[in-house]
Amino acid sequence: MPKLSVNVDHVATLREARKSIEPDPVAVAVMVELAGADGITIHLRQDRRHIKDRDLRILREVVKTSLSLEMAATSEMLEKALEVKPDKVTLVPEREGELTTEGGLNIQDNFDNLSSIIPQLQINGILVSLFVNPEIDSIKASAKLKTDFIEINTTKYTEAKNLGEKIEELEKIERMVELAYRLNLGINAGHGLNYKNVVDIAKIKHIDEFSIGHSIVARAVIVGFERAVKEMLELVKINA
Repeated sequence: MPKLSVNVDHVATLREARKSIEPDPVAVAVMVELAGADGITIHLRQDRRHIKDRDLRILREVVKTSLSLEMAATSEMLEKALEVKPDKVTLVPEREGELTTEGGLNIQDNFDNLSSIIPQLQINGILVSLFVNPEIDSIKASAKLKTDFIEINTTKYTEAKNLGEKIEELEKIERMVELAYRLNLGINAGHGLNYKNVVDIAKIKHIDEFSIGHSIVARAVIVGFERAVKEMLELVKINA
């Protein structure tokens, strides 16, 4: 049965809108775990525009399930990860000024850098995932790098403009999940998933974990985090 890791970045985004101390993503992470989530995800960006180093340090102390750190594949972020030691690191592309992560890693162009960073994390007991587009070359390159997991970028599926396009993207993801499974990779999925579009993708076999943030935080503004998390857990786990 797949797990649900809740990304609390946008709680920090709301905090930073007023440069205040609230809402605190650490407090929300505790509430999310109590509601039944299987993990907490944060993205420590190089510009620190939402999650801060302070958040990462405290979350490492208080998270009881699993703490996943999304980060760019840079020496600065590697040093931070080795210092704090989250349970898992997901390496993602990062562009200055982007509103959100815009696509999967270009593994071919960054192969040498990734082949250096991945074992340094793994030897320190940190699981490694690569955020990739649902493409054959990216899946195969991830296996060659001996990463523990991939996280399949679901953006094109979630932004499909019609039913035909949605089905096409869903089938592509399903094929790539099957390929990754045959290559002995752990498989996560995320980006743009919400309470409607997660239903069909949750039915795909072999996905270990869904990483969902914005839609849960948005729902929580209306109904509270306990209900928002429990509603998503029901969709992810019952449809599996």
